[in-house]
Amino acid sequence: MTAPAPISAPAPAAAASTAPAPVTAGARLGNGELRRMVARVLADEPATEFSPRDISNRTGGRSSGAIGNALDVLVAAGHADRTQDKPRRYRANADTAAAAGTAPTPATPPAPAAPRRRKTAPATPATAAAPTPAVPVPAPAGAPVTRPNGQLYHPRTLAGLPDVEVLARMRTAGVPVLLYGPPGTGKTSLIEAAYPDLFTVQGDGDTTVADFVGEYTQTPDGRFEFVHGPLVRAMRAGAVLFIDDATLIPPSVLAVVYPAMDGRREIVVKANGGEVVTAAPGFFVVAGHNPGVHGAILSDALASRFAFQVEVSSDYELAESLGVDSRAVRVARALATRVSKGEIGWAPQLRELLAFAKIAAAVDIPTAAANMIGTAPEDDRAIVAAQVGTTFGRAFAPLALGTRIRP
Repeated sequence: MTAPAPISAPAPAAAASTAPAPVTAGARLGNGELRRMVARVLADEPATEFSPRDISNRTGGRSSGAIGNALDVLVAAGHADRTQDKPRRYRANADTAAAAGTAPTPATPPAPAAPRRRKTAPATPATAAAPTPAVPVPAPAGAPVTRPNGQLYHPRTLAGLPDVEVLARMRTAGVPVLLYGPPGTGKTSLIEAAYPDLFTVQGDGDTTVADFVGEYTQTPDGRFEFVHGPLVRAMRAGAVLFIDDATLIPPSVLAVVYPAMDGRREIVVKANGGEVVTAAPGFFVVAGHNPGVHGAILSDALASRFAFQVEVSSDYELAESLGVDSRAVRVARALATRVSKGEIGWAPQLRELLAFAKIAAAVDIPTAAANMIGTAPEDDRAIVAAQVGTTFGRAFAPLALGTRIRP
């Protein structure tokens, strides 16, 4: 893609004001300006938890993938908090307002792109600098590992070793890792615990090449600058790229990562005039796959590049040790058995069980049990309701609003 020409009559850049520059839905932003825009949305509603899509709706429909990357950069810098993994949700903290008010960095318009010209990769702008890679030191067997969001991950056995240690060894050996299993089993938690220097691309059917490599953004004064995406930043930093829900991404888009994974260890960013980016030592790719999700396809090309593949299931013993009611765990085990026999398609996973415990603590156990039924897909709801009723000794119905409370 050729770099867009400068706008003929650019508006003057803002001086000392921290107010956002007027932006239309299709306008490109300057270096770091998307992060400031995202930070402003968070800071304006500090008690609200936002998904990337929520912020996209508040910023004129900008790419939720790019917004997700901006949110992860804010979290890594301590300027926002990630409150939930799936779906991803974020909230402002005490430092968000400062990040929202940082003055934009002036940018220089790119030179006209020469046809198919290859050039040496320029230094990454300071505002998009990647964290210093930190290869994890394996914790003692069984010791919890702190994830970036401050929550603890409790390692499980894999090949006779703690899972986080095995994944660290795969990185050292240069063997890409694919974790697969139902949503909510802890794939993302394990990856965050094993690799602290993580850049994430959240995959879906709308993910584009730009979500990986970056794109041109417009500065407030009408000039253009190329802002690199998580793939480029991870390559330069020798860090880990996590492709979440990789099998939802169109194969033609996912192919942009393959040259960085094989012996070439480099990519060509066509959108930036043929820029060549070479992976620094330590660069590594890990992916997540949810086989039961509609539209998830594990192609031969993808499977062949992830030589180390691990199934991740829910740790029901862990759920009980974390305070989940034993009856809810028994329900999950019984339904999981029926899923394995092909009788139903859904069973509560660790995420749903932890939610059960939170709801029970906030209201009561009957409410949590009723919510578990309502969480189930409609096709499986009757079977789930029967299992919940049998285990808890009474019938439950999905939660629903009642009549108006009269004063």
